[in-house]
Amino acid sequence: MSTTATFNDERPDPHDVFRADPRRAAGVEYRRAGRSGLLLPPISLGLWYGYGDDRPFQTQRDIIRYAFDHGVTHFDLANNYGPPPGAAEENFGRVLRKDLRPYRNELVITTKAGWPMWPGPYGRLGSAKYLLSSLDESLDRLGVDHVDVFYSHRYDPDTPLEETIGALDTAVRAGKAIHVGISSYSAERTREAIAIARRLNTPLTVHQPSYSLLNRWIETDLLDTLGEAGLGAAVFTPLAQGLLTDRYLDGFDGVRRSGERPTLPDAARTDATLAKLRALNRIARRRGQSLAQLALAWVLRDPRVTTAVVGATSVEQFRDNLGALTNLSFTAEERAEIDTHATDAGVNPWTLSSEL
Repeated sequence: MSTTATFNDERPDPHDVFRADPRRAAGVEYRRAGRSGLLLPPISLGLWYGYGDDRPFQTQRDIIRYAFDHGVTHFDLANNYGPPPGAAEENFGRVLRKDLRPYRNELVITTKAGWPMWPGPYGRLGSAKYLLSSLDESLDRLGVDHVDVFYSHRYDPDTPLEETIGALDTAVRAGKAIHVGISSYSAERTREAIAIARRLNTPLTVHQPSYSLLNRWIETDLLDTLGEAGLGAAVFTPLAQGLLTDRYLDGFDGVRRSGERPTLPDAARTDATLAKLRALNRIARRRGQSLAQLALAWVLRDPRVTTAVVGATSVEQFRDNLGALTNLSFTAEERAEIDTHATDAGVNPWTLSSEL
C-alpha cells in the first residue's frame, strides 16, 4: 500500500471539455526515428515522477493538455512509473478517456517493462512471462488495445536475449504494440538485440538511453551503433533529473528536490558539479536561454537523437522546456567551451558498469 499522499480522488470538472488547438502541429519539426516511419516531436513528455498519486490529477491533466496543444504527440510511460507503480499509466489513461480519446491516432503512447513491478520471480527483468504479462496490465491501466512502442526497459543478464527480444516480437504479432525498442542497453548488447530482432522480422525502432551534458556515455559507441542500424534515440533525463535547471545554482542546501529521487546519487551533489552548472549557465545566458533550454538544445544538436524525453511538474516548466526549440544551433566556439564543462557527474545509475 502506498504511503504517499493521494490526490486522485479529485474529479475533473465535467464541464471542462477539451478541444485541441487546430494549429497544434504548425511549425513543429517532427524527427524520424532512425530509418523507420515513426515521427516524434523533438521534445516529448515523460510521465515518470510527478504523474503518480502524490500529485494533483488536475495538474497532470493541465500539463498533458498543454503539451498536446503545442505539438507534443509522444507520451512516454513505464509499468513502474508512479508512485505507486502503475499510477502514471492509470492517470494518463484517465486523461486519455477524458480529453485525448478523439485524438488517439495522433498520439504516440509508449511503455516499458524491466524494472521491479511485483514480488516474486516473474515481476522484473526480461523474461517473456514478465514482459508480456506486464504489457497486458499496462494496456488495461491505459485503457487502450495497443501501445505505439513497447520497450524492454533494461537488459537482463540472466535471461537469453533471444527470449527477451522474442517477447517484443510476440507483442507486435499479437497487435499489442506497433513498434518495439530497448532502453539502457550497452552498444554491444544493442547490436546483439538488433540482430535477433531482424532475424524475427520485427526490427527494433528506437533505443531509449540516458543522455545529458553531465552524462555523455552514449557518444562513445552507442550513437554510432544506432545511426548505422537505423534506430532512433529517445533520450531520457536530458536535464539530469533537474540538475541542469536553475534551481541548484545557489547550492544544494534547502532544495528538497535534490535528495528526493533515489536515482540522483549523493555523489552528484558536489561543489564540482555546482561549478559545472554555473559555468554552463553563463553560456546559456549569453545565448539568451535558461540552463534547461541550453541542455535540451545541446542533446538535440545531434541528428541521431530523435527526441528528448522530459518530465515537467507544471505548465510553466514545460513551456520553458519547449522554448529550447527556438535556438538549437551552436557555434564552434560554444561547442568547445561547453565541452570543457560538460563532463561526467555520476548521474547514470541505469546502465550497469559491466554492460558499458
